[in-house]
Amino acid sequence: QVQLVESGGGLVQPGGSLRLSCAASGFTFSTYAMSWYRQAPGKERDVVARISSTGGVTNYAESVKGRFTISRDDAKNTVYLQMNSLKLEDTAVYYCNARGPFSQRYWGQGTQVTVSS
Repeated sequence: QVQLVESGGGLVQPGGSLRLSCAASGFTFSTYAMSWYRQAPGKERDVVARISSTGGVTNYAESVKGRFTISRDDAKNTVYLQMNSLKLEDTAVYYCNARGPFSQRYWGQGTQVTVSS
């Protein structure tokens, strides 16, 4: 069974930091590109960050560039999202996504991040 389990969400103050983790199982993690998406109530789910299967290429939404960092540890089958200088606008449910070599796509259940003073 394929599983993507996010963790690390919570309540933080503006300017604070948080690190999200996504633990993967049930597929060959090292062959999958990984992404973080987020969705706020009433809004579409948008990609925040992507990392290639090799970890050699990363991409970020303009709104998070310079503040968020995506990384992966294939030995742990885990992808991370380090979030710094958090803003109120970062409040959303954050989802882990995996994209495979044959267009397989898997989603995690999401973890809530709330930025509030």
